Amino acid sequence: MATEHEEKLGTEDSKWLGEYSQVHMNVFGTPLRVMDHGQGAHIWDVDGNEYLDFLAGIAVNSLGYAHPKWVKAVADQAAKVAHISNYFASEPQIELASKLVKLAGAPEGSKVYFGNSGAEGNEAALKLAKLYGRTLPGALPSIGGKPARILAMTHGFHGRTMGALSATWKPGIRKPYDPLVPNIEFVRAGDKVALHDAFAQTGLGRYGKGPVAAVILELIQGEAGVQPLGADYVKFVRELCDINHALLIIDEVQTGIGRTGKWFAFQRDDLSGGVTPDMVTFAKGVAGGFPMGGMIAFGEKLAALFTPGSHGSTFAGNPLGAAAGLATLGVIEDENLVANAEARGEQLRDGIMATGNPLFVSVRGRGLLDAVELKHPCSHAVMNYCLEHGLIVNAVAPNALRFAPPLIVTVQDVDQALAILKDVPTDLPDD
Repeated sequence: MATEHEEKLGTEDSKWLGEYSQVHMNVFGTPLRVMDHGQGAHIWDVDGNEYLDFLAGIAVNSLGYAHPKWVKAVADQAAKVAHISNYFASEPQIELASKLVKLAGAPEGSKVYFGNSGAEGNEAALKLAKLYGRTLPGALPSIGGKPARILAMTHGFHGRTMGALSATWKPGIRKPYDPLVPNIEFVRAGDKVALHDAFAQTGLGRYGKGPVAAVILELIQGEAGVQPLGADYVKFVRELCDINHALLIIDEVQTGIGRTGKWFAFQRDDLSGGVTPDMVTFAKGVAGGFPMGGMIAFGEKLAALFTPGSHGSTFAGNPLGAAAGLATLGVIEDENLVANAEARGEQLRDGIMATGNPLFVSVRGRGLLDAVELKHPCSHAVMNYCLEHGLIVNAVAPNALRFAPPLIVTVQDVDQALAILKDVPTDLPDD
């Protein structure tokens, strides 16, 4: 397979990938191509081959490539100041935090913590949950309390740093680093009885566990194959959290910033059942390609648990990233891209099934975060076929392809993708 891969590469791709393997740790495997530049939803490799990008840097490039307003905002800010440390603040940093609180519909007193990635946003949420857990009566040492727990979902993904990894399900990437952060437990996603039983294990004495401080979940489990958790289940989670004085953390790293047809996925009743979270984490699409992430704590009381020195990051909320974020959100608003995500996602899902390709069993997702289920587990072969024919998609599971185009994707772009997908052979080899 390696030889076949090399034969399909152009001269420049082969040269650069040879150098890549000499200087990069092999944590990502061999890159598929070496990319050079992009425009809109299209990107070109170093050999000049053009691709329609329906992955967008894994749901990151909200505005596609080289959007003029984004480029200008970043260039203008870089010409002023790129970094100042957190001993100082900047206007873009303050404006972006205010904007995110407003878009999330968070109550008065809600506050933002900026990080540099989704993992860092989830680290902040988990740390804040731990501080909150210390305030629960069942965790007080003076009465024989035990450390509060955090519940996470099977098949959930929250990042690869040690704290976020502790709440990430996939054993293959988690187990090699055991022991991880204690008192984080997994419950079967979508199983109400399992969740109820996990809460019920709280109690003093020899056999009881500490109280549940928080539940962390994704409304659509992206790395599990774009699997919605289910609105009815999410409502049940919220009810148990309220009864047991636990926090609900919704990880919107992949689903936020307009991707599902709302600014945040929890604002879709068909995903959340209309619940309001206590914390929302965000990243990926928020700054249109600039590394940025963070967390919104809903309400003044919860936000106040972070005090000076209790958490921090050197680069977090830097002026350059904040300017990129403001430009990204501004373009999404001005060009009505949240509605575009809803419309183009519907076009894509309907179009995939209308191709009549017998390899495609079903489609699922919301907005521009979607997946097609395949008749047999050949997703990597399908991904490679599409790449060779100018379409970038993602083999997110053995029997599923993930689509996460930029929010600026057009009717014509979707039609072009569908024309390629229609001709995918049904007899490709299994993974």
